[in-house]
Amino acid sequence: MATREEYIQTVKEKLDEWNDKIDELEEKSAEAGAEAKAEYEEQISELKEQRSEVEAQLEELREASDEAWDELKKGLDKTWDAFTDTANNVMAKFT
Repeated sequence: MATREEYIQTVKEKLDEWNDKIDELEEKSAEAGAEAKAEYEEQISELKEQRSEVEAQLEELREASDEAWDELKKGLDKTWDAFTDTANNVMAKFT
């Protein structure tokens, strides 16, 4: 099992990768027609909301006591899975 620091670093690195992909979607959105642009923006907004939740939970995890660590990690794992599912679906739709 990864240490707390390793886990946090891994999630942070993966989140950075997704941030790059979200940036790519924003660039494509700028080039899209009006209807497609609206759909891009809706999906990007949803991704950003979920990303913010991951970031908030990651910060909680950084500051968590040893007693709270396991429970918070489980919560972040669920939030991360939901975020990546949404992100993968959006990327598949628009690429």
